[in-house]
Amino acid sequence: MDIPGRTEHRPELPLPQLHAFTVLAEELHFGRAAARLGIAQPPLSQQIRRLEERVGHPLFGREPGRIALTPAGRELLPAARRALADLADGLAAARAVGGGEAGRLRIGFSASLALTLLPGLLRTFRERHPGVHLDIREMTTAPQLAALNDRTIDLGLLREPPDTEPGLGFRTVLTEPFVAVLPSAHPLAAERTVRLERLADSPFVLLPRAVGPRLYDRITGLCTAAGFTPGIAQHAVEWQTVCALVGAGLGVSLAPASIRRIRLRGVAFRRIEPGSARTRVAVAWRRTDPNPLVAQLLATVSHTDPDGIG
Repeated sequence: MDIPGRTEHRPELPLPQLHAFTVLAEELHFGRAAARLGIAQPPLSQQIRRLEERVGHPLFGREPGRIALTPAGRELLPAARRALADLADGLAAARAVGGGEAGRLRIGFSASLALTLLPGLLRTFRERHPGVHLDIREMTTAPQLAALNDRTIDLGLLREPPDTEPGLGFRTVLTEPFVAVLPSAHPLAAERTVRLERLADSPFVLLPRAVGPRLYDRITGLCTAAGFTPGIAQHAVEWQTVCALVGAGLGVSLAPASIRRIRLRGVAFRRIEPGSARTRVAVAWRRTDPNPLVAQLLATVSHTDPDGIG
């Protein structure tokens, strides 16, 4: 039924008919076009006839022994080619994303890993998957867990992950010992190894517990096991800032050994006794995430050398 005031909706032109049309427009011969399409001539003629009915005008002029495009056919041909090309591009892009060869991957990482694990991991992943866009975000542990749960990142590289977290998976990537971070002028900086109890009278510079509860508790627990409670003089969110404040003489700290790669004047890094305590780095992800790029990066992590840290 026609409704006054409304334009009749014409359905989109079927892509198989457009394909048949473009092949016939290139060959200008039903036999050759049918052979290219892998069909008989009668089905090809039916496709063209149906398309002409939809357009409302002949697309080919037919004369004995030859055919030629009509003005309507010449007008339709560029659009038909664009539509088929767009479809081919869309299918290729969908296959690439679905197969983990393209797309976007959002990765959170703890700042200290930029000195160890992260560069090699990203380099290897980009070599294997050059079509993937990597969105890298520097975040401490607690914000990474929150970002995984609210789906603003796809994976996290974090320190001291929780034992369990509903919906999240964790895989240990590396472990590393702790070191004492001292002002170069500190008396203990002259020694190669520092016993923890000898730091009891020094003020400490630490990350706030809120940004990495388990790492904070790990460090303060080491102090407690050595017989003292650390007196915290200053907090800093990033390890580089922690080291800078130590270098300024505001206190000492305990940090993962990879922090030694931060080169700051006035800061000394020393092994600690007992030296059995280690901190754990893990990759975290949503267990039900369907993104194939997550599995691709997990596979890359499994084969990445953490640059000798361990």
